[in-house]
Amino acid sequence: MRILRLGDAGSDVMEMQSVLKRMGLYAGGVDGVFGQQTRRAVEEFQRRFGLAADGVVGPRTARVLMQFLLGYDVYTVRAGDTFYGIAQRYGTDPAAIEAANPSMDPDNLRIGARVTVPYSFGVVATDAAYTYEVLMRNIQGLKARYPFLRVSSIGASVLGKTLYALRLGTGPRNVSYNAAHHALEWITSPVLMKFAEDFLRAYALGRPIGGYDPREIWDSASVWLVPMVNPDGVDLVLNGLTPGNPYRDRLIRWNGGSADFSTVWQANIRGVDLNHNYDAAWRQSKQAEAGLGITGPGPTRYSGPYPVSEPETRAMVGFTRSHDFRLVMAYHSQGRVIYWNFMNLAPAEARTIGQSLADISGYALEEATGVASYAGYKDWFTQDFRRPGYTIEVGEGQNPLPLSQFPQIYAENLGMLLYAAGNGPARPAPGGGPARPAV
Repeated sequence: MRILRLGDAGSDVMEMQSVLKRMGLYAGGVDGVFGQQTRRAVEEFQRRFGLAADGVVGPRTARVLMQFLLGYDVYTVRAGDTFYGIAQRYGTDPAAIEAANPSMDPDNLRIGARVTVPYSFGVVATDAAYTYEVLMRNIQGLKARYPFLRVSSIGASVLGKTLYALRLGTGPRNVSYNAAHHALEWITSPVLMKFAEDFLRAYALGRPIGGYDPREIWDSASVWLVPMVNPDGVDLVLNGLTPGNPYRDRLIRWNGGSADFSTVWQANIRGVDLNHNYDAAWRQSKQAEAGLGITGPGPTRYSGPYPVSEPETRAMVGFTRSHDFRLVMAYHSQGRVIYWNFMNLAPAEARTIGQSLADISGYALEEATGVASYAGYKDWFTQDFRRPGYTIEVGEGQNPLPLSQFPQIYAENLGMLLYAAGNGPARPAPGGGPARPAV
């Protein structure tokens, strides 16, 4: 984290404001501008934790702040400690501590043992810019809180960023959801990450989520999330050109001479539109470029020099081929619409399931036409596997969608995410208190 002080601005300021707000220290807007109200919140944070209250987020303040960005602390057990007592000290839930430490006996804590203590607020921020760095911190925080979460790499981006997959569940029915093929559509990444956090918490504490029993889904399905397919592009949109970017001069040229990518850039860092790079009517996508005035790499619609030319699409193809996915959903924005077919290759059940998804969300069920129907991930999956695949376009307006839409977007999509995991109607969760998760 860079040193932050009055007058600074950026996605890192937004992240800091967001966590200070969740801690109850900041009441202003999460706008990414380090103003006087933000400075006062930083000073209060510093006083609370015995730091020099200068209102500057330097290295010492940043180290303390980092544990709150991660969402947990590590506590060393003393004589007489219990999970309940530790929870009281931190103002958190003893059941959350138990879930984070499944190998410990809560009635017989060993002096000197190190206990992971989740804070009372959530890990995934839904009111701040969602960069790749935020994603990595969120994954680390969720893994610490819920050690039964499985995290793996499916490949890397052009610039070497790990493409992560999160697995929820251990059941035989595999489904997969992905987000942020398009850089401007980064709001879809926190949709999947918020879903992961809410589902993990419900599973760990034995509580229903959206009318479903999470343990029943966990045992019957494996839900694989790829929350950020295009991390290089997302960071370009949110943070602009950073020092050392090897594509700097080319990106400015591909962007019509402008260094502002915040409202136009959908592609990866090589100017390839990843959702037009799959081998499904790729030639038609390529032929359509001329009519759109596209002659090479740029912000959008350039299909690449050949199908699956990009490391991100290769990673998604390899990941998909290595799992027996019964259904996939690719998250995009915007339009509040669900696209379900590709060249009439979708199986009959795809429309039936799609209509259920539409009924749950209030989104329209449609078939894509024209250039939008070529060379996308859903298109390739439908073509090669002849199984249900969906492109979900969340929200309304112009990309990038404002975070003010997030609560509505998440509310509309939670039911779909749960339904698709089980491909069936919600069943009431059983009663009873929380139980410890299986590891």
